[in-house]
Amino acid sequence: MAIYKERRDELENQLNRGALWAVTYGDLMSYLMIFFLMLFVFSTMKNNKTKNRKYEESLSNIQKSFGGKANEKQVKLAKAKENEEFVSLKLRQNKALSDSVQIQSSEQKLKLVLTDGILFDSGKAKLKQHAKNVLQTIVLELKKLPNDIIVEGYTDNVPIRGGKYSSNWELSMARAYNVVRYMEEVGIEVRRLAGMGYGENRPLADNSTAKGRSKNRRIEISLIKSE
Repeated sequence: MAIYKERRDELENQLNRGALWAVTYGDLMSYLMIFFLMLFVFSTMKNNKTKNRKYEESLSNIQKSFGGKANEKQVKLAKAKENEEFVSLKLRQNKALSDSVQIQSSEQKLKLVLTDGILFDSGKAKLKQHAKNVLQTIVLELKKLPNDIIVEGYTDNVPIRGGKYSSNWELSMARAYNVVRYMEEVGIEVRRLAGMGYGENRPLADNSTAKGRSKNRRIEISLIKSE
């Protein structure tokens, strides 16, 4: 009996040693499954900003579960994008802006489009009082973020005859500058601000109609999103 038991134990030990490869193989298959699952999730989420943020959070959790440290840069980026989406939502829900401001969002920026009639009198660059009220509402939300802000001025193609400004290009620059200066006065850090004027050179609509010209006379305020 002792000999039989000894041979049986020896046989079991040999079988166990021979099966150790299965443990390694199983681990490898698990890691491969997780890797391809992550690739699949990324491919389905990369065009959706909200889901992409969740993907980054999930990636951080996976790293932690496997004993690694969460990527600090990814965590900060996810938090920054979350804050940007919150500000965008607050602006969209603001009833004071709903009739006077068009809000557009892309991966690169949050853009607010204001027609010149809201901000300025015809041919002038001085902000109207109503314009200041609208801009103050916008600044209240944008100052919550550290992102850069670009203000762009545009006009229609009707030539300027007389007055303080010699061309549409000069008028658009003056209007953008006055918006930038007012935004600084009400709380935006000057290092975050930039202003540009394009005059009549980048129309949104056909300048041959009054409606088209009205669309082309505008100020665009763009919040540059985190990369």
